[in-house]
Amino acid sequence: MTNLRIVYKIIGQLLFLEAVMMALCAGLALYLAEDDVVAFVIAITVTIAASFILRFLGRDAENTLGRREAYLVVTLTWVAFSVFGALPYLISGYINNPTDAFFETMSGFTTTGCSIVNDVEKLPHGLLMWRTMTQWIGGLGIVFFTIAVLPSMVGGNVKVFAAEATGPMRAKLHPRLSTTAKWIWTIYSVLTVTCAACYYLAGMGLFDCVNYAMTTTATGGFATHNESTAYFHNVYIDYTAITFMFLSGVSFTLLYTTLFKGRIKQFFKNAEFKLYITLVLIATLVIAGILIHDSHFHVLDAIRTSLFQVVSFITTTGIFSDDASQWHHIIWIILGLCMVIGACSGSTSGGFKCIRAVMIFTILRNEIRRILHPRAVLPVKVNATSVPYSSQVTLLAFFTAYMTLCLFTYVVMILSGIDNTNSITIAISCASNVGPGLEMIGPPMLWSDLPTITKWMLTGLMLMGRLEIFSVLVLFTPSFWKDN
Repeated sequence: MTNLRIVYKIIGQLLFLEAVMMALCAGLALYLAEDDVVAFVIAITVTIAASFILRFLGRDAENTLGRREAYLVVTLTWVAFSVFGALPYLISGYINNPTDAFFETMSGFTTTGCSIVNDVEKLPHGLLMWRTMTQWIGGLGIVFFTIAVLPSMVGGNVKVFAAEATGPMRAKLHPRLSTTAKWIWTIYSVLTVTCAACYYLAGMGLFDCVNYAMTTTATGGFATHNESTAYFHNVYIDYTAITFMFLSGVSFTLLYTTLFKGRIKQFFKNAEFKLYITLVLIATLVIAGILIHDSHFHVLDAIRTSLFQVVSFITTTGIFSDDASQWHHIIWIILGLCMVIGACSGSTSGGFKCIRAVMIFTILRNEIRRILHPRAVLPVKVNATSVPYSSQVTLLAFFTAYMTLCLFTYVVMILSGIDNTNSITIAISCASNVGPGLEMIGPPMLWSDLPTITKWMLTGLMLMGRLEIFSVLVLFTPSFWKDN
């Protein structure tokens, strides 16, 4: 029997944390005397009330969290945060459609970055900061953030972490998960602060540099200007974005062992990182060559522009410094492949993850060798660690589920009357949590133009993409709800 009381209790506690996050944005709105103050006050009040109700329902709950409850807590927490996180948009009237408000908030927390707001420059500073904050908290995970800040709020930490973490192989830095979470969030925070400082030195204003730094390191892509970083026309800002998007796409565990343990050799010997940087370099050189040949770019401009877009897409950030829709169609395919593969596991990026690609390449190599040597024992090893057969089966299952979801979404988009190019872009973008504007690849189109039913389907796809599919799908199986 599922222990619903502990689920109510934990979600109630986490909603109080969301109210605190809203309060920070409300403080900014109050300081600037903008018209979204009342909206935040009402949203905070409603969220706190819901928190108390859920905590009341979860009173006297046994502090034992099983595997079922862990998966239920994680999925419902992301949904609840998106529901209550949509209130400031709705109450303020800047987004007057519940579907659009929920879509915007889910896109924020999952760091997908697709926005139905066609003119973000009309939003007040408080709402802009709220959009940014949803992405920054969602970058490493809502529950994972709680484990780092208030570990006592979430029981069964390891089970909850397993339900929310990304990637097939998860390394711990410390026997206590809360300590590991603190170290990872420390690195995340240091990256964000350093990125903001670099943006500021490059010429950004204080508000912009804070927002862009938070969404860059979260690899989310929400911007405070309609033209994203292209608004600034600043080479130094472009290179700052490239640097911190790239670093945010690296495993934070690997960054920790390099920065704090001094294991620099391990950094460059890591199989996943080697594939990640190889893909970035190859894609950048190919696209730069095409831009030089077809679009007559200067060499340095071609390298910078192509590197920016490749890193933005492979880390699933989705910000842009140029209009990729005007480029050669083969570039769309290359950027699409970057979206699918994604960066490293244990980072803030989405996508299939480079570690899974490494495993697939290793399995393929072994199968080819087995043709010549049928009796050979060929273990699948990644970074000198043998991958168990169960993980290989899980890899195949994940790949199948990922492709099935993309194909299903693609078909639904076609039936909704959307063109082929944008249909496949939508599917990959939401499943991989990339979310660039649809006008970047393919015919011009806006997220707000999508049908209502399609938007609801895509919010579910974004959630499944962020929680890596199975954490959500398992809730819809009959066996999950059976007593035995």
